[in-house]
Amino acid sequence: MTPHWWARYWQAVVASVRRHPWAYAGTGGAVAAVAGVTAIVLMMTSAPAPARPGSPATTPAAATGPLTSPFTGEPVTSRGPVLALKIDNIVRARPQTGLKAADIVYVLPVEGGLSRFLAVYSSQLPPVIGPVRSAREDDLEVLRQFGTPAFAYSGATPHLLPFVHRARIVDLYAGLPKSAGAYFRDNSRAAPYNFYARPAQLVAGAAGASTARDIGFRFGPAPASALGKTAASFAAGYSAAAFTFTWSAAQKRWLVAMDANPASDTSGGQLGAPTIVIQYTTVRTSRFLEYGAPPPYAQSVGHGTAVVLRDGKAYTVTWSRPNGNVGTTYTTATGERMTFAKGQVWVLLTAPPR
Repeated sequence: MTPHWWARYWQAVVASVRRHPWAYAGTGGAVAAVAGVTAIVLMMTSAPAPARPGSPATTPAAATGPLTSPFTGEPVTSRGPVLALKIDNIVRARPQTGLKAADIVYVLPVEGGLSRFLAVYSSQLPPVIGPVRSAREDDLEVLRQFGTPAFAYSGATPHLLPFVHRARIVDLYAGLPKSAGAYFRDNSRAAPYNFYARPAQLVAGAAGASTARDIGFRFGPAPASALGKTAASFAAGYSAAAFTFTWSAAQKRWLVAMDANPASDTSGGQLGAPTIVIQYTTVRTSRFLEYGAPPPYAQSVGHGTAVVLRDGKAYTVTWSRPNGNVGTTYTTATGERMTFAKGQVWVLLTAPPR
């Protein structure tokens, strides 16, 4: 029964009172009945319609204060469309271009114990991003929380590609005529590690892409109940891809090293972020073959433990993502939401340590 239904009902009651005032004499008189019921009608017909889920009226940042990014917690002039790109991370693909400008950098396992990045942009777009590589099955599960994000990738194994095309994304596959012009080869590098994208052109062809929305991140001072342990560095990764995150008090962020070497961006400086999430999860095998064998599939739906690195401390928390259409919540042992430091966030999905 919607407010409009009730309004029609009470309007009928008002009309009845006016036509048959004697019927209401025993309850305080016709005049009082008409006045009271009329007030109810006015209140219900003048009340604004409830906001739809996800509209600005229901998002905390839009309610009061300056508009902020739900991905970084930092002020933004507007919430732009979500653009995600699959970026290579093999040694010959380093240093990458445009990673420093990402709002979120997801680290995911691929075949051979290696890793690739799924970089998410909304607050800002660098001129060039890359090297762009092919999609994997677990990318699609990560992407669903963003609504209908634009997804740029160089390709996929033939059996997986139809599933990517049918996913809830704005498809920016390099093989599609509409997006082919946004990609180019850098002849100073060897193929296939020389394939790059111009994100402004990708976004221009991504009509219908969702704008940034709440995916579960919360920003602010660490909860008082959270018992963080001082940590100078933290190591994680996969069998053939080692990551070390080292706290820099001077830069107020965790500097990233990959395979014992500082990770850099072609724009200069070492990669790093104020918040790093090491999310322990089930890593099974994909349904689709890569180079003749199924690659790993890191589950981003489910629940488990995680370590949140911020402000030079490591916080052990739990994570939960009930289904692919919602984001992930991170919770302390006392049930409070774990908060992140403002700025870029890295999320590394890996199996729990043995």
